[in-house]
Amino acid sequence: MKVTIDLDPDLYRAVKVEAARSDRSVREVVEAALAAWLEAEETREDVESAQTALEEYRRDGGEAAEAFFGKLAAEARATYDPTR
Repeated sequence: MKVTIDLDPDLYRAVKVEAARSDRSVREVVEAALAAWLEAEETREDVESAQTALEEYRRDGGEAAEAFFGKLAAEARATYDPTR
């Protein structure tokens, strides 16, 4: 897809020089920059979501998975252990 954007002339010149130095086209550099930006945004959103979940977990008195599953296993043994 073709897109037309207006860039600062100095910025375009710098991008063009760096693209030539790395033997790439300006298009390839812009595509890579946009892909990196999108990935960074997704990572930022994931981190924010994880932080929110951790805050909720702590606020609601969450416990470590090891402790939770240990209690669950003990309850299962107490309920279903045929030797009792």
